[in-house]
Amino acid sequence: MTFPVLTVLALTPLVGALVLLALRGNAAKIVGLAFSLLTLVISIVTAIVFNRSDGGMQFTEEIPWIKQFGAHYALGLDGIGLTLVILTAVLVPVVLIASWNVTDDDTRWTPRGYFGLVLALEALSMYVFLATDVLLFYLVFELTLVPMYFLIGGYGKGRRKSYAALKFLLFSLGGGLIMMAAVIGLYVVSAGSASGASFLLSDLMQLQIPETTQRWLFIGFMIAFAVKAPMVPLHTWLPDAAEESTPGAATLMVGVLDKIGTFGMIRFCLGLFPQAAHWATPVMLVLAMISIFYGALLAIGSKNLMRLIAFTSISHFGLMVLGIFAFTTQGVAGATLYMLNHGFTTAALFLVLGFMISRRGSAMIADFGGVQKVAPLLAGFTLFAGLSSLALPGLSSFVSEFMVLAGTFSAHPIFAGLATIVIVTAALYILIMYQRTMTGPVAPAVQEKVNDLRGREKLALIPLMVLILVLGFFPGLALDAINPAVSTTLAHMGVTDPGPIVGGTN
Repeated sequence: MTFPVLTVLALTPLVGALVLLALRGNAAKIVGLAFSLLTLVISIVTAIVFNRSDGGMQFTEEIPWIKQFGAHYALGLDGIGLTLVILTAVLVPVVLIASWNVTDDDTRWTPRGYFGLVLALEALSMYVFLATDVLLFYLVFELTLVPMYFLIGGYGKGRRKSYAALKFLLFSLGGGLIMMAAVIGLYVVSAGSASGASFLLSDLMQLQIPETTQRWLFIGFMIAFAVKAPMVPLHTWLPDAAEESTPGAATLMVGVLDKIGTFGMIRFCLGLFPQAAHWATPVMLVLAMISIFYGALLAIGSKNLMRLIAFTSISHFGLMVLGIFAFTTQGVAGATLYMLNHGFTTAALFLVLGFMISRRGSAMIADFGGVQKVAPLLAGFTLFAGLSSLALPGLSSFVSEFMVLAGTFSAHPIFAGLATIVIVTAALYILIMYQRTMTGPVAPAVQEKVNDLRGREKLALIPLMVLILVLGFFPGLALDAINPAVSTTLAHMGVTDPGPIVGGTN
């Protein structure tokens, strides 16, 4: 029997969350951080031994769970899942370091509770990215709502945090209930097949599901993933949740939890329902375009820093979905790389602006001005993260955004051409925000309250900045693992990359 490395990877943070129940104060923080760093080490070792030329599942584990239903405790890792596992493993210790004093001004909620919830969310997210049994995936998909609900409603700093937490929960549960109906439908289809009932992804991908049935099942899964992603018009929970959350919780919500939506589209909507995915492509491309432009326009008009970042993410997720439904190797690989790069960039923005907001006591853009004169390092980190968000060449987001647009252009040139306009709008919402908060005369409250980054805060931000820079110059570090998995997915769909467009002769 091979060593169950994936189980160890997923359970390590959960064990840490349980250990924290017996600890208090700084001891809980130190032990929680230690478990998150141990998880990061295990994920790095897994990435090192991962066979990057293999597009299939590796380190597979499969144990019968509920035999009557054909359910298994089944885990596996391909290049797409590995990308998101690494993202999760990096962001959690960064968030814990950045959130070291998150409960200092609120005695109702303990540090061990916050650190424990973050570790529990990490464990459940790992299981989502590793599960190769649909029932197991659905259960952990729904369970991720529990720690996130309390991170928003319990530890959030806004006056409407309970409302935001409830809205997040209701939207997510609504999407999850629709997906549950699709999961049950998938079980009925498999139970009626010659091979018998099974929830294993490998078995379900071999089924010959009638196209009409595929379409209904596709819609059931897609609605849940579109809520999580989040796509217009199912996006309204995100700005409220981001505004009311702590910066650390917002980082995990947008950087990790929302990636479950785009990951699920690739793993399940494309993998299980290829014919339905082709059928739905025109609608998905239109919805992606709406998300791209609508999110960007709302970001330009936003008066609140946390909501601004949330709106930019809606636009970025639209680009990811555009790349996925382009059905080209470059488009889907670019979308997967985009998930990774967006996670690091958005984390940097949420955290550095969160540090500034906590000093000033306000997230309103109008309450700032001249920050770069009193906190030049804070302003510099903000500018760096902002430039990555607008896809400046040399930084990581540029590579993934370029791949999405290029991959989309080869299949859908009109959509790619329209989406390219988002590059201009991204420059507007980032540079306008920077100008209003960092330049100009120093606002009196900024002069009085805002000071530069401290050592712990720099320790949280520097790894993100390094990764943004490294992946900007060496995207192959991630793409070498992503490309084979993407090729396997598209081959299963019967898709080949379109040839070059050649003009006719007179």
